[in-house]
Amino acid sequence: MLNRIKDLTQQLAPRLIDIRRHIHAHPELSGHEQQTATYIAGVLSSTGLQVREAVGRTGVVGELAGSGADGRRVALRTDMDALPMEERTGLSYASRNLGLMHACGHDVHATVGLGTAMVLAQLGEPLPGDVRFLFQPAEEIAQGAQWMVDAGTVDDVDALFGLHVFPSIPGGEIGVRYGALTAAADELEIVILGESGHGARPHEAIDAIWIASQVITTLQQAISRTQNPLRPIVLSIGQIQGGRAPNIIADRVTLTGTVRSLHPETYETLPLWIEALVANVCASYRAKYEFTYRRLVPSVQNDRALTQIIEQAFTEAYGSDLLQNLLEPSLGAEDFSVYLAKTPGTMFRLGVGFRDRPNYPLHHPQFDVDEQAIAVGVVTLAYGIYKYWQR
Repeated sequence: MLNRIKDLTQQLAPRLIDIRRHIHAHPELSGHEQQTATYIAGVLSSTGLQVREAVGRTGVVGELAGSGADGRRVALRTDMDALPMEERTGLSYASRNLGLMHACGHDVHATVGLGTAMVLAQLGEPLPGDVRFLFQPAEEIAQGAQWMVDAGTVDDVDALFGLHVFPSIPGGEIGVRYGALTAAADELEIVILGESGHGARPHEAIDAIWIASQVITTLQQAISRTQNPLRPIVLSIGQIQGGRAPNIIADRVTLTGTVRSLHPETYETLPLWIEALVANVCASYRAKYEFTYRRLVPSVQNDRALTQIIEQAFTEAYGSDLLQNLLEPSLGAEDFSVYLAKTPGTMFRLGVGFRDRPNYPLHHPQFDVDEQAIAVGVVTLAYGIYKYWQR
């Protein structure tokens, strides 16, 4: 079966590259992936899958029926939205949509999903169970997975697979990790409420800017001195807004930022811990505050058995020398984790780095991928899905 999958993938490789380049040239923002969704639905339909559109707003679902010998259903999730940034790669198939770019590899993800569907549909024999292909919108704003879950796309799914490109891993290789792969991501807003006054008489006012600086310093110091260093937390204030004029003491400052963590216990206690620190600082300087904490996505926790299937599928196809066992998780976030509250799953890192030239990071205007990675992703997932029913 592995040889059959590899042969089919090799035959499809030129078409898959064309598909990826088409998607890359026509990026769309989160929640507005109508043209991308229509294109993906057309490819799936031509492959013989049953297709549903407008699932989870702009998502697409493709169904590949199995023989019914095994009642377990497998799903593969990929995403398809782009970023609001100007591309500077100079590629002949660079973005044609001004100010938009596939700088996070979702064009590759969607293509790998389509390629996996094509290969499994053309095996010549039905799989023991059904396969569902999820093409998700709005991953970049961490909302699309919840839309798809709310639409019931994984209610009857027994195992979920996913992937994400990684430019620091060379094309032709993959990275797997058991347990935590990505961090939980939250957002916070802190509003410091003071009292205005003349800049020459600060003692008559309550300086919201100065108090905001104390809040930021206290939060960073408290992380390093009161939290377990083996359970990392990253708290970054990305925006500060306040003040009216150089000689007026500000009465209101808004701080907004992101909070990242890996361990479930830490994740649960963060809002109360952060607010307590803010409250103590404000009370010390007679200020008031408003505190808003918004959960975005939890940590991706890979299922051990499913991760092992991906590892075995890849090593049988390409050898153990090209497999990286990732020693550390990423503090980046992925809303793939939202599905994992409903069904076990695993996500692996697909190497897309070039070996002979510099590689730019994700979300960079010159980000590019080694396109040989597409076939590697297809073989790994198609064979991994096949192996799932052989357990």
